[in-house]
Amino acid sequence: MRFSKILPVIVGCFTLGLLMVGCQQQSENLFQKPNVVFILVDDLGLVDLGITGSKYYETPNIDKLAKDGMVFTQGYAASRVCSPSRASIMTGKFTARHGITDWIGAASGTAWRSHNRHDKLLPAEYVHSLPANDVTIAEAMKKGGYKTFFAGKWHLGSEGSYPEDHGFDINKGGWDKGSPMGGYFSPWDNPVLPNKVDGENLSMRLGIETAEFIKQHKDSTFFAFLSFYAVHGPIQTTQEKWKKYRDKAEALGITENGYKMERVLPIRQVQDNPIYAGLVESMDDAVGVVLQALKDTGLEDNTIVIFTSDNGGVASGDSFSTSNLPLRGGKGYQWEGGIREPYFIKVPWLNNGGTQSDFPVIGTDFYPTILDFANIDGLSEQHIDGISLKPILEGKKMDVVRPLFWHYPHYGNQGGNPSSIIREENWKLIHYWEDGSEELYNLANDAAEQSNVIVQYPDIAKKLSKKLHGWLREVGANMPTKDPEYNAELAQKRQNRIVNESWPALEAQRLEFLAKDFEPNEDWWGSKVTRD
Repeated sequence: MRFSKILPVIVGCFTLGLLMVGCQQQSENLFQKPNVVFILVDDLGLVDLGITGSKYYETPNIDKLAKDGMVFTQGYAASRVCSPSRASIMTGKFTARHGITDWIGAASGTAWRSHNRHDKLLPAEYVHSLPANDVTIAEAMKKGGYKTFFAGKWHLGSEGSYPEDHGFDINKGGWDKGSPMGGYFSPWDNPVLPNKVDGENLSMRLGIETAEFIKQHKDSTFFAFLSFYAVHGPIQTTQEKWKKYRDKAEALGITENGYKMERVLPIRQVQDNPIYAGLVESMDDAVGVVLQALKDTGLEDNTIVIFTSDNGGVASGDSFSTSNLPLRGGKGYQWEGGIREPYFIKVPWLNNGGTQSDFPVIGTDFYPTILDFANIDGLSEQHIDGISLKPILEGKKMDVVRPLFWHYPHYGNQGGNPSSIIREENWKLIHYWEDGSEELYNLANDAAEQSNVIVQYPDIAKKLSKKLHGWLREVGANMPTKDPEYNAELAQKRQNRIVNESWPALEAQRLEFLAKDFEPNEDWWGSKVTRD
């Protein structure tokens, strides 16, 4: 807490002739029950921000937020796709424990064959809504006296399992859909976020709704969760933002080729998509509105702000939007590009702006950390897979050595494989369920995961594999099964089409987006409002 913020309180105590003990209690209460604003971006990659290394995207508001707080350089999402990761934030549990291991709505079991992919495995079954018997972070905060607010993407169950069913007093835009139905410009299709103005930007609307909540509840204690639909596909932007980033790509130098083949799909190698860049900037604009509301209400010094993403940037599949290099992979992948995230926490009164921590942290850690700062008793049986990061934020050394676990017994549409992961200290082991093979990486000197060192370190691999499988058995993790109808010949034909047809088409589309005369349609996805 800045002294300038506390001083008027102390002076006021003396002016009124109050006892000093009462004065101390009043000033301490300013941060014993801080407000909390949690900002979650959908599909934002680790290097999709200026502060994390992008030379193309422009994110001044988020960059400033990171500089004012602590940057966790080894921050992880709990899953490589959205719903499982979000459920882990809400429950403080790893995905195999709460059971939501794939995005809700994904095909599993024999239904997977409808995609005509001819894969070796039938993906595991999974839980399709946030379990009612879990106490969410919102429920814990509400019980602790906080007013709770949710805006944006939910994707944790259908009606009956919406934000208001899991502890949020107010819900603006959260329902069962995981993408912006109807697009990023009003009129959109969202039954809990009415259309107001044609052409209104969805990210900005969510930012405004959050800012209005802050202003209306500035005299209470609140927990606001802003969950953007951006930057999930379909990617859309205005003509003005597209032109800005199209010209910037040209100034930086447009490469002839933008993709290479990963194991099964082409993967983007460059950040030069002007549509995606505009979408990122619009999201950053909305973050700026929220941060400004904290300043305008005088709450900036008593509000913790958290910023992160739910999985890696989309480099394959979906909209092929961004590149996560130097990390390997992206959304849906088992490598660092699929799970490493921006992970920033600003606690204003700690004055630790500009600091970094390389202690490995994950989405399940937010729950106990928030309770710790809010002086609400922890729920150790609930947030069982998280730890409070308060000591680190206070500048203390964290001596805890703990394994982190990921379990994704599914195929996605981004190119990743059904696999489970353990990271302990700098070692990361990946177990593949198709054939039982494993990879071992030393992330301290190979964050790009280019050198599988399992042959050189068999004892480490054996120890980690045993620990991973023991944990999966302990939590009763669901597993994929062999598909007796697997056809290797048909699978190879599909792979040939990807290499010979899909890859060249993606290269052509990339250059089309960068063409000076590019125009998606007459009104730019509805961002141009025409009036008579």
